[in-house]
Amino acid sequence: MPQDQQHPQEKRDREVINGLLAEDPNDHNLAELARLRIRYRNFPGARQIHRDLELILQQWQLTEEELFETTRQLHESGKVYRRQQGDDMQDWS
Repeated sequence: MPQDQQHPQEKRDREVINGLLAEDPNDHNLAELARLRIRYRNFPGARQIHRDLELILQQWQLTEEELFETTRQLHESGKVYRRQQGDDMQDWS
């Protein structure tokens, strides 16, 4: 059985997840949840993050497919990740 790994972005992602657990869904939060679901989808480890991402979906009463459909529409509109002044990078790694 392969050993669990720690994701290099896990500490920063944990902060985002903690915020999502405490907030209601909005366009930005939905996009963040979708981004993290994709990031950790097949990652061998980060079990608590996997559980918390699933918990957020349940709290927001969404399936993963509903989440992705909604965020696809948000991204098509181009309004989810507007660049902040001085911010020229999106973190999809």
